[in-house]
Amino acid sequence: MPEHASDPPLSPALPSTTARVLAFAAIVVAGICGGLIGWAVTDLQCTDGCPVLAGAVGVASAALAAGGVAIVAVLTLRAMTEWRTIDERNRRARSPRPGGPGGV
Repeated sequence: MPEHASDPPLSPALPSTTARVLAFAAIVVAGICGGLIGWAVTDLQCTDGCPVLAGAVGVASAALAAGGVAIVAVLTLRAMTEWRTIDERNRRARSPRPGGPGGV
């Protein structure tokens, strides 16, 4: 909400498209890596060749890795948006208002 009636609203609180695409790519890569690591470790530990167990652990590992990176990505995107909003608010506070103190 604008601080003064004449202030235009702040820009939308969405991170840039590039930031969102990079966050999504990081989540996908983390899921793939987590799945491969979980599958490989289970496959190496199982002496009877248990593909179902290795697959199940791989899927669970992929979900955990992707979930962890998703949490970090969301927090990072929110922080970027907050920093941008604070910066925009500070720039507006420094610029003189027309008809106000220091304005024309």
